[in-house]
Amino acid sequence: MSHRTDPRRGRLPAVASLALLAVLVVAACGPSNPSASPSAAATSTPAASAAVPSSSAAVSSGSADQAADAVYDAVEQQVIGIRGLKPSRPVERQFIDEAELRTLITQQFDKDTPPAYPAANQLLYKALGLIPATTDLRDLSLDLLSGGVAGFYRSDEGKLYVVSKSGQPGPNERFYFSHEYNHALQDQNFTVFKDQDGVLDQSDRMLARASVYEGDSTLLMTQWAAGNLSQADLLEVVAAGSDPAVQAVMDKTPAILSDTLTFPYTSGFGFVTAAQTKGGWPGVDALYAKMPASTEQILHADKYAAGEAPIPVTLPTDLASRMGAGWTVPLLDTFGEYQLSIWLKENGVPAAEATSAAAGWGGDRLAVMQGPDGAWAVAMDTEWDTEADAKEFEKAASNAVKKAGGVGQVLPGAGGTTRWVLIGSDAASAAKAAGALGLAG
Repeated sequence: MSHRTDPRRGRLPAVASLALLAVLVVAACGPSNPSASPSAAATSTPAASAAVPSSSAAVSSGSADQAADAVYDAVEQQVIGIRGLKPSRPVERQFIDEAELRTLITQQFDKDTPPAYPAANQLLYKALGLIPATTDLRDLSLDLLSGGVAGFYRSDEGKLYVVSKSGQPGPNERFYFSHEYNHALQDQNFTVFKDQDGVLDQSDRMLARASVYEGDSTLLMTQWAAGNLSQADLLEVVAAGSDPAVQAVMDKTPAILSDTLTFPYTSGFGFVTAAQTKGGWPGVDALYAKMPASTEQILHADKYAAGEAPIPVTLPTDLASRMGAGWTVPLLDTFGEYQLSIWLKENGVPAAEATSAAAGWGGDRLAVMQGPDGAWAVAMDTEWDTEADAKEFEKAASNAVKKAGGVGQVLPGAGGTTRWVLIGSDAASAAKAAGALGLAG
């Protein structure tokens, strides 16, 4: 995958193309959409394909490197043939080991993320009870990405990276190369990555947008694998995707990070597959002209089709001064239906009930506030489609807020479809936030 500010997996500059076992099983069983056939030039063994030479390859120093370049040149042509997007310029490629991966991810994280941003998100997650109080979010994020990444594309460099343990163009390397090369084609044909550069306060929207380009590349990758990997190759890819070390990283990672990391590849895969089934790859191209505005639209495709946009929610621009001397607002953001469902589930609401309670989401806006002597408060204004939806959320949230990392409460707002979630480091901070927002509490 790529780039800078994919939400909240988000709250990280998302750089991962994660190996998802569910996707690998789809690849092993055949094309996800039998009506869409791979390129006619594709064969079951890409190394033997008649490749059109590409200037994308890095400069080679020997015959082995040249042979590898020819393999990846062939994969590029196969991807172009399947996806139907034409490159406008060469794409530089680099194959790295796991140590280099950690270094590159750390450098990109620190380059693209203002220092105050992960700190504010760390406070938010702790306030909501989503990560342990002793967690360092930066370290946790880097561990997750370093442990689960198979490759990534840098839109600022126009360059793709693939992790290679063997240094050879094996099945795994070619599999993930196809995914990352498709990101390069997206970058050259659409403005999806440029449009989100520097956006740090629209996590739900960015997660929805990531679901398009990651779902696109995941679908492409499975179709490429079905037409270009042998049964033995597919088994090798599945085995690599089942790596216990990768699973151990995922198992120790809080759901707010691991689930939002995988959401674009799983839910996005389903969303894009539906578009491709209906309209072929041109139907997928059309998504880039009308990007989804929320995870609600990814989860409920009928709302995307109907153009049901999120309800605009704003917080006072003078919130910091309302809170008083020494208070700041380091983070404003939108949480969205999907992350609200995670919050409810992780704080003890049964999964089906949490999913249902979040499904009536209409819009939200949250603020993280920091004050003197370690005081803090988090406020989230949520808007719901109906009064019944608001009441259902209030019931679930009133249970979830009991496990917050501070003093929490759920309050009504103006009108029957508004509910506020307020959490403070102590009762005084929670009350101060309620007063600043004109709420009783």
